[in-house]
Amino acid sequence: MQTDCVLVPDWPAPETVKTLITTRLGGVSTGGFSSLNLGMHVKDELECVVQNRQILANYTGLSKSQFAWLNQVHGQTIITASTDGQIVSADGSDTIENNLACVVMTADCLPVLLCDQAGTKVSAVHAGWRGLAGGILQKAVQRFLDPSKVMVWLGPAISQAHFEVGDDVYQAFNANNVQNHAAFTASDAPKKWMADIYHLARLQLSLAGVDKIYGGHYCTYTDEKHFYSYRRDGVASGRMASLIWRNED
Repeated sequence: MQTDCVLVPDWPAPETVKTLITTRLGGVSTGGFSSLNLGMHVKDELECVVQNRQILANYTGLSKSQFAWLNQVHGQTIITASTDGQIVSADGSDTIENNLACVVMTADCLPVLLCDQAGTKVSAVHAGWRGLAGGILQKAVQRFLDPSKVMVWLGPAISQAHFEVGDDVYQAFNANNVQNHAAFTASDAPKKWMADIYHLARLQLSLAGVDKIYGGHYCTYTDEKHFYSYRRDGVASGRMASLIWRNED
């Protein structure tokens, strides 16, 4: 896998904290899943996904058992990552272990990577609108000892210009925090809104006590060359992976 097939977050994380976001480039899948689809739950060929995950493992230098994959369900559950091979239903994980990658997959939803300034703990969160409305980022931050020492990188997600949501979504966010209103603009369609998922994430992180927030300037919908997008491609969309791990070797 070539270096132009991945994104490496530009943020002041400790040297012991390693991060990586895959693009759709550099794999073996074909058709709408071309080419580095990492999601086994979509309709891609299983053999291709297995090969793609091995390509990712080879690139990182980690073994396949050192990836804590999740069964993401658009909830608010965050677990402690494990190497036992069990695929747990959750939308985030964290760890203090060395060389254990917390992983989330996305194709428009927001991947969020977190660590503390000392590099002793890392976390990865899948934040779709349901998770954000339920406070998943606040829950992720609360699992760290000191929120003021937490830093966050916001990965590739759908931009506001292409994220139309219903009035139920708008009401769900504003019932929790009236400040969320600033993350929405009225759509041309009645009772529809254009939601800024990056703004919503920043608001929630700020309320949780985090002021070191980076990233948040991609659009999965418009950059078809590099990113999968469920809104754009539907069921033929693959999934990117966002990883974070500690490496003290």
